[in-house]
Amino acid sequence: MRQTFTFDYLDAPVTVVGSRNWITPAAEMEQLYFPQTDWIIDAVHERILPLKGYVPITVQTDLDLIRRNRQGV
Repeated sequence: MRQTFTFDYLDAPVTVVGSRNWITPAAEMEQLYFPQTDWIIDAVHERILPLKGYVPITVQTDLDLIRRNRQGV
């Protein structure tokens, strides 16, 4: 039986976009907690493939993710 490793066929590194490291907030703050479209596009732009002419709204670099995790946000 031939074993297939899915990650061998990826064209770019794996990038995770998820909710912030907080207790689930009130409904008024959902945009700060749950992944937003901008977060996904910014992650693609900064970590996978730079999008020509696109200016990121949020910072999704490795160092910023580490900084946010340390701060618990």
